[in-house]
Amino acid sequence: MNWHVGCSGFYYRHWKGLFYPNDMPQRLWFDYYCQHFSTLELNNSFYSFPKTASLKKWYLSSPMEFKFAVKAHRTITHFRQFHDTQNIVNDFYQIVSDGLQEKLGAVLFQMPPKFTYSLARLDAIVSNLNPQFNNVIEFRHASWWQPEVYAELAKQNINFCGMSHPTLPADVIANTSTLYYRLHGNQQLYSSAYTQTELTDFTNKVLTTCAQNAYIYFNNDIGASAISNATDLIGMISS
Repeated sequence: MNWHVGCSGFYYRHWKGLFYPNDMPQRLWFDYYCQHFSTLELNNSFYSFPKTASLKKWYLSSPMEFKFAVKAHRTITHFRQFHDTQNIVNDFYQIVSDGLQEKLGAVLFQMPPKFTYSLARLDAIVSNLNPQFNNVIEFRHASWWQPEVYAELAKQNINFCGMSHPTLPADVIANTSTLYYRLHGNQQLYSSAYTQTELTDFTNKVLTTCAQNAYIYFNNDIGASAISNATDLIGMISS
């Protein structure tokens, strides 16, 4: 299994002194992050539609084997919710693929909490996404956790995103050859750290799947828990 373990974002001022040295300028933070991790989930693309030139800078600033996951813009997932979004989705694909090239590991589509399951919504997602990309869909409503959804998504190379979240199932799911999992904090959202026992249990569950690639991102950034937990997990899978 090829593991890609990192954090959801890196530009957190509250990491200064906890991860980034106090005397390090912010322009060097990404370089420092790359010294510790080989992948990054870019989240600013959710709020601002990315530009090819900006993504090329990420490409040139990162190591050769580095991988990026890029979160799709909220116009697609939250405002229009895959209604009449084919052109926007295609534009997004074009920009991220041109900018990140072979370092583009996955494209993440995160849906809002009130987006409940329906067959029509599932069909809209499947029909809008290009199976040539490593697509990931993260639902925030428990109604989507069902085998029929996993199977239908897999037909179009869409990975069901598992997650550790206070109010959602924590199942480790690999419905394609790629497993994608986000750890948001299982007690307090974006805050609580994971214990060594929890990380060991999680690692064992990942290893029992048939996935060939695993993208694991820690989103519990408060208190820099994401840094310590990602570092611990890398140590576990490397030993």
